[in-house]
Amino acid sequence: MGRTLFIGIDIGADSNVVRILDDTGEDVCGFTVSNDLPGTERLVDKVVDVANALPADNVKIGMEATNLYWWHLSQALHDDPQLTALGTEIAVINPKIIDGFKSIYTDMAKTDALDARVIADCLRFGRVRPTPPPDMRYAPLQRLTRFRYHMVGNLTREKNRASNLIFLKFSSYNMDCPFSNLFGQASSAVVENLTPDQIAAMPVEELVDMMLQHGNKRLKDIPEMTKTIKRAARNSYRLNPKMQESVDITLAMSLETIRFFESQKKKIDQAIAKEIKAIPHTLETIPGIGPVYSAGIVAEIGDISRFDNHNALAKFAGLTWRQNQSSKFNAQDIPLTRSGNYYLRYYLVEAANSVRVWEPEYGEFYRRKFTEARHHNHKRALVLTARKLVRMVFTLLSQGQIYKQRRMN
Repeated sequence: MGRTLFIGIDIGADSNVVRILDDTGEDVCGFTVSNDLPGTERLVDKVVDVANALPADNVKIGMEATNLYWWHLSQALHDDPQLTALGTEIAVINPKIIDGFKSIYTDMAKTDALDARVIADCLRFGRVRPTPPPDMRYAPLQRLTRFRYHMVGNLTREKNRASNLIFLKFSSYNMDCPFSNLFGQASSAVVENLTPDQIAAMPVEELVDMMLQHGNKRLKDIPEMTKTIKRAARNSYRLNPKMQESVDITLAMSLETIRFFESQKKKIDQAIAKEIKAIPHTLETIPGIGPVYSAGIVAEIGDISRFDNHNALAKFAGLTWRQNQSSKFNAQDIPLTRSGNYYLRYYLVEAANSVRVWEPEYGEFYRRKFTEARHHNHKRALVLTARKLVRMVFTLLSQGQIYKQRRMN
């Protein structure tokens, strides 16, 4: 009877370290290849030679999902006819799983060869499922939505940085800002070009003219807004003059960066909206879910038939709660697992935050959970609302239905 080869690959930007184990966990061989097409061809030839020599009738290959260094290797191995003939299973493994598995080894050194061996041994224990090759129906959209996720994160961090700089320059402005958007055109013009002393001394008419110039005719009750700004200027701390120039320079750069990110976000949203049109789905029939949120959800889910039910989808997204029980104790306040696909979890939570505003059923559910929560009311209620949304997403995608609003009593 043939044997099974377990192959662990420690992936790097320029090279891949390979370790092959047999059924008993004994080393068969180890080698290093370059992380390019010739290196992958050499890897395949070596695996085929070893499989024929043993002989082995099953081959399982595992690698960590290290950045995107695994992408081309995984694709090439999936597409190779020699490996297909051997019934090869390929798994791209979450690094957290490998780290957790490695903890059972005591005092193990850290080398690429040992890391490859740990990956192979993890496969040998049989708790890792094969990873299907990227579905090219969804992969292009996924690149866009994941890029947007990181862009929004950068934008949020830059806004926090700018907010701190605004506090240094104009300490009462963040709290008393009369604009709906702290980083809007009119608001940015005020904090970027004027100091509290200049605002306090400026005639009201001149400040009104400035706001009219930068407000795009959207501002309401400008005289009252100018009073609020002047009051904030009088109440603000005065920055040490030696700090003024450096704060002005860094704040101007930060606001410019925010404007750049905002413009790029519009471009990526347009690209996402264009790409999602090619994928049939009904998520946009849910009130509050537009092309961007639906694209983020669809891109990460892929083929909905991969999931048996909404519970499996929720687990994939990491929207589950791990039980904490011992003897007669059973914890009620338990944290989110956060072990699933965080891109999908992000878009589900963002979508839920929008749906609760537009859909009465979800709004009522959110408010009820907000009241019931003992800590972090908004976050907990929002995540629970996202979990409720998972059920609806699974139903619509699996059955091809459009959303029908329920009547509230």
